[in-house]
Amino acid sequence: MRHTRLIKYFALLILFTYLRADNAIVDEIIKKTQAQFEKANDYQVTMKIQLRVPGFRMPKKKYKVYFKQPNKLKIKSRGFGMLPKTGIFTSPQDNFDNLKNMRLLKRKSVDGKIYIKGDVIVDSLKLKMPNDYAKLGFRPSVTVKIDTNKWVIDNIITELDTLKLVEITNEYKNIDNTFMMPSASTVQYFVKDAKLSGWLKKDITSIVGKNPLAKSNDMVEGKISIIYEDYIINEGIKDKIFD
Repeated sequence: MRHTRLIKYFALLILFTYLRADNAIVDEIIKKTQAQFEKANDYQVTMKIQLRVPGFRMPKKKYKVYFKQPNKLKIKSRGFGMLPKTGIFTSPQDNFDNLKNMRLLKRKSVDGKIYIKGDVIVDSLKLKMPNDYAKLGFRPSVTVKIDTNKWVIDNIITELDTLKLVEITNEYKNIDNTFMMPSASTVQYFVKDAKLSGWLKKDITSIVGKNPLAKSNDMVEGKISIIYEDYIINEGIKDKIFD
């Protein structure tokens, strides 16, 4: 019995040490990715948006975006326009703050790609649950793919069990040999479940006017494509622009 207890004790000790090492690596990855994001203290960029959602048509839109650290954001558009709330102009630190139980899926990668998975803190979502039982049953997870050669987030997948809900994919360009800035993003929705469609409809938010998806059917799937052009970085943006 004593021998068995010793084996269990050392097994738990090894597991605890391994988890602590993983946590330290995850913290360091987040720190370096956040540092890359913060190199651009402020910037202006033009975005071209194309929305493909069944049953809804929106012409290609162009936006002028102003961003200033840590989280000041102004988006200008003529007429009606739509953007996703998820993952766009959100810092890596803010994204990871919405997760718990974060762990490495791959400790080593020959191409510099690292995967971190965590459970979504449901209270952090802008989602109204009908009751506490519904909240307990809604347990989405997020897998984040990080390029450690550039210290940027390449891909984010949100899942509910094995059901993929949302996938964000980013491409980057190096500006002035200093700033790794997004050149293109896609946000793809995969849900056809009426129980989850309300959440996704809220994620696709309108810049001007009401969300036209709010009264549509219970199916939400489609893709938002974004192109970023004409960056102006760290030339100073007055705070009054964000009023």
